[in-house]
Amino acid sequence: MNGKGDVLIVDDEPNARKVLSAILSEEGYEVLQSGDVDTATELIYRQPVDAVITDVKMPGKDGMCFFDYMTKNYPDIPVIFLTAYGTIESAVSAMTSGAFHYFMKPPDYPALKSVLAKAVEHKGSQKGDEHPKKRSGHEQPANIIGNTREMAKLFETIESVKASPSNVLICGETGTGKELIARALHNNKGEKYAPFVAVNCAAIPKELIEVELFGCEKGAYTGAVSRRTGKFEEAAGGVIFLDEISELALSVQAKLLRVLQEREIERIGSNKKTKVEFRLIAATNRDLAEEVKGGRFREDLYYRINVIEIKVPPLRDRRDDIPLLATAFLSECCAREGKTVSLSPEVLAAFLEYHWPGNVRQLSNVIERAVVLSRNERIELADLPPEFEPFRESPKTVSTRRTLRELELQAIRDALQACKGNKSMTAKMLNISRKALYKRLNDGISAA
Repeated sequence: MNGKGDVLIVDDEPNARKVLSAILSEEGYEVLQSGDVDTATELIYRQPVDAVITDVKMPGKDGMCFFDYMTKNYPDIPVIFLTAYGTIESAVSAMTSGAFHYFMKPPDYPALKSVLAKAVEHKGSQKGDEHPKKRSGHEQPANIIGNTREMAKLFETIESVKASPSNVLICGETGTGKELIARALHNNKGEKYAPFVAVNCAAIPKELIEVELFGCEKGAYTGAVSRRTGKFEEAAGGVIFLDEISELALSVQAKLLRVLQEREIERIGSNKKTKVEFRLIAATNRDLAEEVKGGRFREDLYYRINVIEIKVPPLRDRRDDIPLLATAFLSECCAREGKTVSLSPEVLAAFLEYHWPGNVRQLSNVIERAVVLSRNERIELADLPPEFEPFRESPKTVSTRRTLRELELQAIRDALQACKGNKSMTAKMLNISRKALYKRLNDGISAA
């Protein structure tokens, strides 16, 4: 192994190969290049590498064909795909078959370097038929799907705090999967039989929330015909998850603060205090610091619950995960409905463009609706709900998100970054004259 490792880049676009090769060489990798699959197989035979980065769509034999070859002959060499909109489905399918990762073109280079480092590090330590989620530097929690840099950070945080008894505050928009993260923290802690008690603070009437949390004695109020155990007692020895904690009334917040401080509860209608040990995980879709400023949330409680803060990125900030999520939801829905349907490239392109105000939950609902209503073997734009109407009006503008000029400019910017702003080196890398480089840059600035 030379430097950080040997990497083979397979792409029929010379400029794309040059840019990526320069970036990886700068990182310390020994880089081999190939413009087609046949040459790539010869290179692999002569010089085994530590990782492969391949485009999906190429003339003749494509990236999927090369992946099949690698899987059969070199299952220990991780393969990373570069994919455009029309080939996303193939790349996602490859992920389920053992590919290490995929990136949309042009890739997020810092994220690509991070994933490549993990691929080289774990080369040979995993079998080719193992699930890709086990190949990262940390264990990816079950039921949480994501391979972007943002999700990698989230998984690392979960891994680092899973064994701690400290209170956790999970912040994120509605539908981002905050409860899944809370359950991952509980499961990762190894408490297989410890309780996990979830309470949606927004769904319980305000006059009943105290009874729900702390319990009550028989006759404590009209209708209390028997003693009732509260959620904190139910969670003893495990985790209590308070979802949408910002919805609690200030009076309940005061009682919650005392429970957190004293680790004991007092049922309504009783003077007896009961000791309880638990881990609190709270979640909110609001900015609690702003709620404190507005007098709607107690400052002392805020600092008590916010020992460890986990921020969940919205779906629009991790768009490269959308095809992976969509494919997983599609497979789940098809199995439940007894159907076999796929997503058209236009639908995947629309998914990547859409802003997803309801996040992962909305994506799941959109796919479930489409599968249930589908009468064909493939889901098209016409099968999506009304909010996707703009994409039906001009699907071509969606599927060609980046124009050729934009792609060329991106390649130039990437080359400039790799050459640390040296325009002579950049022109040489791109195999164009310095004059042509300046013209392309000026045209790009004028068009912006």
